[in-house]
Amino acid sequence: MVSSILRDARRIVIKVGSSLVTNEGRGLDETAITEWSRQMAALVGGSAGPRREVIMVSSGAIAEGMKRLGWSTRPHEIHELQAAAAVGQMGLAQMYETKLREQGLGSAQVLLTHADLADRERYLNARSTLLTLLRLGVVPVINENDTVVTDEIKFGDNDTLGALVANLVEADALVILTDQKGLYTADPRRDPLAQFVHEAAAGDPSLEAMAGGVGTSIGRGGMITKIIAAKRAAGSGASTVIAWGREPDVLLRLCAGEAIGTLLVAQTAKKQARKQWMADHLQLRGAVTVDLGAAAKLRQEGKSLLPIGMVAVEGEFSRGDVIAVRDAAGAEIARGLANYASAEARLLCRKPSSEFERLLGYSAEPEMVHRDNLVLSGA
Repeated sequence: MVSSILRDARRIVIKVGSSLVTNEGRGLDETAITEWSRQMAALVGGSAGPRREVIMVSSGAIAEGMKRLGWSTRPHEIHELQAAAAVGQMGLAQMYETKLREQGLGSAQVLLTHADLADRERYLNARSTLLTLLRLGVVPVINENDTVVTDEIKFGDNDTLGALVANLVEADALVILTDQKGLYTADPRRDPLAQFVHEAAAGDPSLEAMAGGVGTSIGRGGMITKIIAAKRAAGSGASTVIAWGREPDVLLRLCAGEAIGTLLVAQTAKKQARKQWMADHLQLRGAVTVDLGAAAKLRQEGKSLLPIGMVAVEGEFSRGDVIAVRDAAGAEIARGLANYASAEARLLCRKPSSEFERLLGYSAEPEMVHRDNLVLSGA
């Protein structure tokens, strides 16, 4: 199945761990980052098949900071972790920028915390930024914002961050590159009867029993965090591959359909998962009523909802809330994520996008609800 899932994937999140990025804590591994950058360039540019959109989630800031500060063991105090991250993030971003630029690719540093993805408006802002970067052909390099992280908002490991980013951008696949070949039924270093798991269903409870504990002193994760990340990614329809990061041309071979590592298959299709989530969303914060023309475009053509087609706004909602879209008779046509809060939406009714900046003082998206964030009633 890996041949079709990865071969057909057009939007891919790639996560690499600290031990790989920093060569087990000895400092940023320039050779490895050069190799991943070369492969990403081939995927984005289309020289290795169809053009792909690629997001890199990279650990390594704290580990690189530890190396620069002369620390041999990972600190436990939050302020020391923040300091190490602040020192190391400079080198990490510079390395990726240099290596991707050598391949003709632009890069962008994006730092996230759990709070960014828990807050509706910040979630939508982060999504819009990442999708814009992908549309521009830029590779976002994402890391947890460890310089401001606290116990309450930290992801805990970048495997979780990779899965959340896959959910955020509705990726087709999550590729977790690690220092292991993949998942075994038991620890092969201790159990000679351990068997390699080539493929399984993401979320299968037996997988967590197979996984070991935490990883090295450099990183925070272990195989268990990757199993849980795959389960989380599957929630939005993304399948996950766990593979050895130093496998030659690992990204290119995976995307060519070669079976490498462990494939954890999402049991729900991407579009179906997102549509089901919105269709089942019970906490509708409000609604907009649209005219006959807008209703027809939504029902018959699957278009985005533009404010110029809106005639009324009901309720109080914020950017990122799920709202209903109704026709003049009050029947629900669709529901989706609002790009504008209710107060702003009222100002934008019957207005073209050219008027947004004058009315609001800024211009965000031209749509009230983008078609990617909209599901038709009964669909």
